[in-house]
Amino acid sequence: MTARVLVTGAGGPAGVAVIRSLLRRSDLEVFAADMDGWASGIYLVPPTHRRLVPPGRDEDFVSTIARMVEEDRLDLVISTVDVELAALAGRRDELAPAVLAAPSQDTLSVALDKLLLAERCEATGLTPRTVLAGPDARAVDWEFPAFAKPRQGAGSRGVRVVPDRAALDALPEDEGLIVQDFLPGEEYSVDVIADASGAVVAAVPRTRARVDSGVAIAGRTVHDEELESAAASIARAIGLVGVANVQLRRDRAGRAVLLEVNPRFPGALPLTIAAGVDIPSLVADLFLGREIPSTIPFREVASVRFLEDVILDVDEVLVSAHAGHQEDL
Repeated sequence: MTARVLVTGAGGPAGVAVIRSLLRRSDLEVFAADMDGWASGIYLVPPTHRRLVPPGRDEDFVSTIARMVEEDRLDLVISTVDVELAALAGRRDELAPAVLAAPSQDTLSVALDKLLLAERCEATGLTPRTVLAGPDARAVDWEFPAFAKPRQGAGSRGVRVVPDRAALDALPEDEGLIVQDFLPGEEYSVDVIADASGAVVAAVPRTRARVDSGVAIAGRTVHDEELESAAASIARAIGLVGVANVQLRRDRAGRAVLLEVNPRFPGALPLTIAAGVDIPSLVADLFLGREIPSTIPFREVASVRFLEDVILDVDEVLVSAHAGHQEDL
């Protein structure tokens, strides 16, 4: 039986990778959506399956998706954008009878808050010391430099080095700011998928040899038992069901410890798929209630990325209210 699947965030690298993966399945009918009519992934699907949606923070976003579920008779909704996931997960019942392919609300809330994440994963022994800026941070005998960063947000946005005690004392007393141990070593991303019981099916570490705007554009998968075990332990600690990207970095002692968790499809997903773990296809089966393997091996491969054009007739471009191209049309 063919299942009808909507993928949102079709303009990002993760959205494009998910759509391309699912289009290879003859038993899935893929719809693509984005708030921007210039989103390239929209045009990978037939014109009848292209959709525009409001931004994820818009009060009409969830109701728009719910209406699409009814009108397009959707079975599954896959979002590749953090802000959309947070909105949808809190109101997933409104999407019925479609299923939202996302971790639980609790898992998302913990993963998207670095302080809560460190506290939840502390028992694994894989977390750097993490405390709120202000009195809590000033009470710690840090080995400088340390790091200060926002509790929420991905990548390096808002991250600052704290070189000494004077800089620590000068940090604002902000409930949204944390201080962590400095992690000087190499960084790794581990793409993880866990089944409905929370058992980890695969944990695929990869290097980030080149990074552009927070997205790895070159790298390789690596067999490393420490990295695989660490990512699996963190996934279990947060109760992961589905996909997450666990970012690890080596500390001063050379141990791989937790940097952050992105509870969504990663932008460098094509590398993991090429290594033998087709996470979008597995996630579709998982949330459609179909059986998936208990474990999946992967191979070591490398990738470099490049821009690719999708050529359209002018009248095919969808006109959206949330894109910078309005004046040009």
